[in-house]
Amino acid sequence: MEKRRLGKSDLFVTELGLGCMTLGTDALTAERIINAALEEGVNYFDTADLYDFGENETIVGQALKPVREQVVIATKVGNRWSDTKDGWSWDPSKNYIKEAVKQSIARLGTDYIDLYQLHGGTLDDPIDETIEAFEELVSEGFIKYYGISSIRPNVIREYANKSNISSVMMQYSALDRRPEEEALSVLRENGISVVARGPVAKGLLSDVGVQKITEKGYMDYSEEELRLLLSELRNHFGDRSLTEVALRYVLHHPTVASVVAGASSVEQVKNNAKAVRSRPLTEMEVSFIKEVSKANVYGQHR
Repeated sequence: MEKRRLGKSDLFVTELGLGCMTLGTDALTAERIINAALEEGVNYFDTADLYDFGENETIVGQALKPVREQVVIATKVGNRWSDTKDGWSWDPSKNYIKEAVKQSIARLGTDYIDLYQLHGGTLDDPIDETIEAFEELVSEGFIKYYGISSIRPNVIREYANKSNISSVMMQYSALDRRPEEEALSVLRENGISVVARGPVAKGLLSDVGVQKITEKGYMDYSEEELRLLLSELRNHFGDRSLTEVALRYVLHHPTVASVVAGASSVEQVKNNAKAVRSRPLTEMEVSFIKEVSKANVYGQHR
């Protein structure tokens, strides 16, 4: 599987990453899915301390222990569970980040984290303090690089201008083209990569996508618009699967380092890997997708 450089770092991540949030808490099932990803050549695994109260990190770390030096482990920080674990609060403070990283490292069973990401954020945060925390963690050897997970253009610009982030994880797909208008150019200019989540738009851009359509639609698409768009895509791309089209569309943009897709079965992992290995889209094919889809824009946080 092809790899791309993550920002200006020395990390090279596979075009397909495994989003670990959907692995569940059955360690054996999760291990089978992770091993399937490894067999397909995937080297990028994304988790968070928020997932299953940290149990996700434990499961991921244990499964990857035999190949630790061959993989890139990314996790996230900022959402703080309450003592009763019935909710969480946002805490981007330096003190919390520097304490939470030690807990994540312990759960992962590793000596360091390859990519540590702020799991959200607004302009009201103590951003300079947050950046200072990440920079200190790099110098202290707890993490190699850091990034943010955000879809807020104003937050993305702030970190692009002030910090040494390597990446921004954001939702991006042919049905959610918001990053194209504001974020991608800024990140490209600053040598920052995108790690794209939601590339198949909650399953809509898959071979069973029409079954996923609800009367609520998706983002600014109505139910009727979705049915028409999926029909146009199937007709235009013929025998090519919509998953292939969806993943290759996101990977077409040079700022994207990896598409992170979740999987709850070995079959899903294999289908996603096959889609990423398929031939890239031509410029004409990308233009067609842009013509029939909407150039969505962010309505807030601009």
